[in-house]
Amino acid sequence: MSRADTLFIQNCKDIMQNGVWDTNLPVRPRWEDGTPAHTVKKFGIVNRYDLQEEFPILTIRRTAFKSCIDEILWIWQKKSNNIHDLNSHIWDSWADETGSIGKAYGYQLAQKAVYKEGEFDQVDRVLYDLKHNPASRRILTNLYNFQDLHEMHLYPCAYSMTFNVSGDTLNGILNQRSNDMLTANNWNVVQYAVLLIMFAQVSGLKAGELVHVIADAHLYDRHLPIVEEIIKNEPKPAPKLWVDPSVKDFYDFTVDSFRLEGYEYTKLETKIPVAI
Repeated sequence: MSRADTLFIQNCKDIMQNGVWDTNLPVRPRWEDGTPAHTVKKFGIVNRYDLQEEFPILTIRRTAFKSCIDEILWIWQKKSNNIHDLNSHIWDSWADETGSIGKAYGYQLAQKAVYKEGEFDQVDRVLYDLKHNPASRRILTNLYNFQDLHEMHLYPCAYSMTFNVSGDTLNGILNQRSNDMLTANNWNVVQYAVLLIMFAQVSGLKAGELVHVIADAHLYDRHLPIVEEIIKNEPKPAPKLWVDPSVKDFYDFTVDSFRLEGYEYTKLETKIPVAI
């Protein structure tokens, strides 16, 4: 059984059985028909994924692997905030007529600062420190810039990544303020597992543990029947991740640099509604 399946099932059962509903509160998200999108949630879920043991992708439903990688490259490699640079439509609802999502995600990573070693944006500073200052406890990124929040079309959900080198192993902590468990949980896990693997490879390190810290882990009211259906599925073994070993520069990775071998999953026929 995939550990990603095990944790997802445990999290969802815990939320449904022990979570707190917001039905008596005003909420921002709406369904397509204008109805308020209420949730049941758990506060402070922490999941750990050992990337040496297996790649953390769900098998009880399909996670769109290539689209996950395309989006993480869009944010961290292209440092873009325009959907015209993205090959999926997941951000369309938050883009303006020019395709911009405002000063969010990739825009924040592209902002530069001057250090004694030179000028770096957030991504390049991480890459520099992993090679030159691996003992540092300051290797992190932050997308939650209060000065720019009013110009973001959506506040960042996965907002901070902390990297830590232990010996020859790179570990990371993904901090997330809010996580739609059905549509985004494993999507984010897959993305940041791949990001950790990319950074490790180009820094001459091994990818170790990804720790995922979620402040507000929730299930939407209209998602509950779908989740109940999914968690009844029989989990399958985790697939193997192949990464092109010839890539030594972070900016040379493409979607085709990654391949899942032996990915078996249960198809989900039900369309998942998304609250906006």
